[in-house]
Amino acid sequence: MAENEEKAKAQNRCPDNSAFKQQRLPAWSPSLTAETVLPFFYLLGIACVLLGVLLQITMQNTQEIKVDYTNAESCDMCFETRKYKVNASRECHCSITFSLKERLEGDVFFYYGLVNFHQNLRRYMDSRDDAQLLGRIKKLKNPSVYCGPNFQYANGTPIAPCGAIANSMFNDSFALFFHPLVDRPLRVPLFRKGIAWYTDKNIKFHNPYVPNESLPQVFQATAKPLYWQKPVYELDPNDSTNNGFINEDLIVWMREAAFPNFKKLYGILDRQSSKMFEQGLPAGNYSVSISYNFPVQYFRGRKQVVLSTVSWFGGQNHFLPIAYLVTGCVTVLVAVVLTVVYIKFGKKGLKMED
Repeated sequence: MAENEEKAKAQNRCPDNSAFKQQRLPAWSPSLTAETVLPFFYLLGIACVLLGVLLQITMQNTQEIKVDYTNAESCDMCFETRKYKVNASRECHCSITFSLKERLEGDVFFYYGLVNFHQNLRRYMDSRDDAQLLGRIKKLKNPSVYCGPNFQYANGTPIAPCGAIANSMFNDSFALFFHPLVDRPLRVPLFRKGIAWYTDKNIKFHNPYVPNESLPQVFQATAKPLYWQKPVYELDPNDSTNNGFINEDLIVWMREAAFPNFKKLYGILDRQSSKMFEQGLPAGNYSVSISYNFPVQYFRGRKQVVLSTVSWFGGQNHFLPIAYLVTGCVTVLVAVVLTVVYIKFGKKGLKMED
């Protein structure tokens, strides 16, 4: 009886004897022959080469100038001052000069660049509290354990924003000046808002809200990150709507870079505020006044100022065009080799060992 019951249960577990459940439906299985595969290789290789050439031509039409200011000109004194943490609270200002041989036409983007700064380390990337950055009051007072152990609390007071990413926020500031031949220097107008991604600004970052309380009052029971010079609600003294977690410099920094050498947007040329800059940045002499705060000696890094125009593809970046060109050339080369092998050995049905 027990054996019969087990057989009955086993039969009940068996799927129905149908074409679908027994996997007997008709199916098409491609026949991978030289005549079908080789054309695909050639088309893919040629498409990659053409796309790489198109992107390379596009990159050549963009203009970019980089100026390393780590210890250049008067910034050398600030570079030495920032070697010691005891001097971290002291202000240091310097300036650098450069020349444009030709006009940077159209929209011009002002970036700061860092060399040898690894934002892609896993522990570093995890050291943040996204719920806190969304403006949740509970997380403001109880930061995530991912921010610990060093960047979660300061003497028992919760840090806002917490984490290693926020703590290491780039805090140099810049002012760009144009030097006409017969007039005094003109400050180049820059948009300091509108530099963050729309999804970051409107979805991922929000200020905490408490009825009838101002932003400083909301953050009153929190501490600023250890290496910051001022609290999060005073990041932009010129614009009260650009403070707190929605400060765009903070948002731009919190989007981690994939490579150790990167640049991040600082401002965009305001072409409408002056006829001098209506067509872009004219050729001539320029200077950048820098509030030098961010130390780079600890990771053997460098700091740069980058001015760049953009195309439909974005800023100047030669990695992707070169990648497409190399991939396309390798694919075409492999296709040629396979074609020769096929003609020599496979077309007449001869065996490879013959």
